Amino acid sequence: MIKCAASLARDTKPRPVWERRLYGIIGVAFAGTLVTGSALAADMPMKAPEAPTYQWGGCYLGVNVGGGASGTNFASAVDPGTYLAAGDAATVSGSGGGGANADGILAGAQAGCNFQSGTLVYGLEGDFDYFHTDPQFNNNTNTLANGNAFAISQSLTTNFLATVRPRIGIAADRNLAYITGGAAFTNVSYTTSYVDANTPSGTGTASASRALVGWTAGAGWEYAWAGHWTVRAEYLLVSFPTTNALGTIAGAGGTNTLHGSTDLVIQLVRAGVNFKF
Repeated sequence: MIKCAASLARDTKPRPVWERRLYGIIGVAFAGTLVTGSALAADMPMKAPEAPTYQWGGCYLGVNVGGGASGTNFASAVDPGTYLAAGDAATVSGSGGGGANADGILAGAQAGCNFQSGTLVYGLEGDFDYFHTDPQFNNNTNTLANGNAFAISQSLTTNFLATVRPRIGIAADRNLAYITGGAAFTNVSYTTSYVDANTPSGTGTASASRALVGWTAGAGWEYAWAGHWTVRAEYLLVSFPTTNALGTIAGAGGTNTLHGSTDLVIQLVRAGVNFKF
């Protein structure tokens, strides 16, 4: 009991000045460490939140430019009549058929609306482009039974191309790959003509001008490079039905009926820019 009291007396004995100062320095250093650590934690950069996935839904308006290649299959026939005998009519008929191709520049505008469900994007688009193409076929290598030469030529002209197409695609954030297909519209002017070296010469023309409705199908890729702006590249195959024409070959002593026909297939590649509302 006496020993414990002595120990207690020693514990309550005032500490030396150097010891009190040492404990004070340690306390101040510990507090400074806590403050500095808190400040450093406050200064550490926070991880930026991920940008939201781009949304393709909405309507848009844009322009496009590109090129197209048209292909046609021309055919002609001449009925036996009072000017060309049956043999000459058959020769002329067999000389007026063949294929032709022509290239043209496209330029125009498009508008449409998209809807999005998850990564699936679907919508409807319409476009109108200036597109001038003029495939032609000429044959002047054959002769009639009397030895006189004749020539038969055909041509087809278009000046515009329009389509209305559903689109469906898969979005990967700002990228959209899609397929498309629908109706295509144009107007064609078609002419087939005949002339020979008889004296007097026989001549004839069959022509037609038609508004045509066909089909189109293709695919494309679109990229959203800014909030409201997208760019795209697109391929389309377009097919139109046959156009027929009826005319007359007239010469000395009579006439023959002239028939002509042509179809039209277009392949085009174009680039475009859209503004999304």
